[in-house]
Amino acid sequence: MRTLIPTIISVLATRASAACTREFLTAITDELLAAQSAGQPTFPSLSSNVTYTENRKPASLISGILSTPLKIVHARSQHDTTQCATFSEFIITNASAPYVIATQLRLDNSSQVSQIDTIFTTNGDWAFNATGTYYWASKEKWDAIPGPQRDTRATIKAAADAYCDVFNDKSVTVPWGEPCARLEGGAYTGKMLPSDSCNVGVPSGVKLVNRRYVVDEVYGTVDVMLDFGGREGKVGMQGLPDSHEFRVEEGKLRFVHTLSSCGGRGACM
Repeated sequence: MRTLIPTIISVLATRASAACTREFLTAITDELLAAQSAGQPTFPSLSSNVTYTENRKPASLISGILSTPLKIVHARSQHDTTQCATFSEFIITNASAPYVIATQLRLDNSSQVSQIDTIFTTNGDWAFNATGTYYWASKEKWDAIPGPQRDTRATIKAAADAYCDVFNDKSVTVPWGEPCARLEGGAYTGKMLPSDSCNVGVPSGVKLVNRRYVVDEVYGTVDVMLDFGGREGKVGMQGLPDSHEFRVEEGKLRFVHTLSSCGGRGACM
C-alpha cells in the first residue's frame, strides 16, 4: 500500500493539471464575478468543503462580502494554471457603499474551488478612494504579453518578492521599471508619462510576511496576499491584511496595485 501512495498522488496531480487550462479557470472567475454581482455566496464550481477567509481571518460565506450584491464597474482576473489558482480585482464605486476587492481562488484535485481568500477595502481603509482607483486602473494597459517576450514564473515572483522585501531590508535591489506606476488606495504615483516611477519611497523596518501567490505568465502578473507588518507564521493575527498585485514586463515592475484593510482601525495610523 505504501508504494502506491506516490503513484496516487502523481495521478491526482496530473488530473488537476489537465483540468486547469486557462479557459477552465476563466470560466471559474466568470462564476465568481456573477456571484459577487448578484450577492449569491455560491456558484457551480464551489466545493461543499470550501475554506473561506475575509481580510485574513476565517469567515462565513453566508454573511461575508460575497453575499452582498454589488455593481462592479471594473473586473480583471488572472489565471495560474500551474497552481490551479486565480486572482480577481473588483472595483465598486457606489457612493453609499464603495469597495475595492481582491480575491484569490484555489482549486482541489476535483477541480472545485476549495479555498477563497478575499481582502476588501472601503471607507476608512488605507488611502481608500474607489473612484480614484477606478479612474487610474481603467487607464492602464494589462494586455497579454506576446509569447517570446514573456517572463518566467520565477522572474515574475522574484520581482514581487524584491518589492516586498525592501520594506524591511533597504539593501534589496528592486527591478524598478520605467515607466512604472503604483496605485495605492486611490493614490497614484504616475502621470501617464514615460518618466513615471514606482520608486518613490516605502516605509522602513516593516515585514511583509505570510505571502500567498497567484502567478500568470501570460499577463506578467503576480498577486501576493500577505500580512503587512505582521509576524511570520501568524497569518491574520497581526499586521494589516494586504494585497499587492504586480505587472512585470521584461523582468521589471510596470504596475503595482495595493490595498490594505484597517479592520475598523480608522485610517491605519
